[in-house]
Amino acid sequence: MITIIPEAPENVAAFSATGEVTKENFENLVIPHVKKKVEEFDELNYLLYLDTDLGNFTAGAWLQDMLLGLKNLTKWNRAAIVTDNEGVQNFTDIFSVLMPGEFKSFPKENLYNALYWCKNGNEVEV
Repeated sequence: MITIIPEAPENVAAFSATGEVTKENFENLVIPHVKKKVEEFDELNYLLYLDTDLGNFTAGAWLQDMLLGLKNLTKWNRAAIVTDNEGVQNFTDIFSVLMPGEFKSFPKENLYNALYWCKNGNEVEV
């Protein structure tokens, strides 16, 4: 299931993934919300808090996620993946070299730092 993170800054499309994530989650929630943010801000600042195992994403959900990325390719500004999965963190950091915009991984304990970075491009000084 995917839900919108209500504490997200206005210019950030922020989502939390828990349990099983389906194609319908992307079609009914993620894509319309992302579209609204891109129309409003003319760029995409995106955050995904992964509180589920990647095995819980159905094949259709992965396809929808990929299509979302391709469709808004030129609008990516900043994207944060918040997870404690080191494989996903490493992939996100490598992926950032291949995509326009900035992509960064954050550990779960740094969710609010990730939201701040998505909004401003800076991290909170600790």
